Amino acid sequence: MTTKQQQYQLTVKWTGNTGNGTASKDSYERSHEVSVKGKQKIKCSSDSSYKGDKTKNNPEDLLLASLSACHMLWFLHFCAIEGVVVVDYVDHAEGKMIQTTNGAGYFTEVVLNPTVIVQNSSMINKAHELHKKASDFCFIANSVKFPVYQRPITLELKAGAAA
Repeated sequence: MTTKQQQYQLTVKWTGNTGNGTASKDSYERSHEVSVKGKQKIKCSSDSSYKGDKTKNNPEDLLLASLSACHMLWFLHFCAIEGVVVVDYVDHAEGKMIQTTNGAGYFTEVVLNPTVIVQNSSMINKAHELHKKASDFCFIANSVKFPVYQRPITLELKAGAAA
């Protein structure tokens, strides 16, 4: 088996200095930007329960989004290879995190809830099987130490519905 190493680079820049730096825990914003060369910046903050801006994405959101997107991309790839025609895919992912008494925290699980529309009912069973394969291949899911579950719903495209 040949292995291949991939490298990724990005920049996280704190943008929350309101003039006094971190002189106190209330003197600064938790705002920051995530930049990847050649791509749009992502404006972020901490979760609002940790004095963050609730209108911005936080690291926990981005972790959940990474798991969901990685699973979706592998799933669509395997569907294309196996002849399962997906015409719509929406995932309402959920993550559970525990904060310990000392302030640290960790995710205990993520549940992906994809609703998939396939071209016809003969593809539903194979689509369900491919969620397991996508989970096995997802780089992000393979990198975390908590379980990532799937609760997929697969439906047939109704006649006359727009794809």
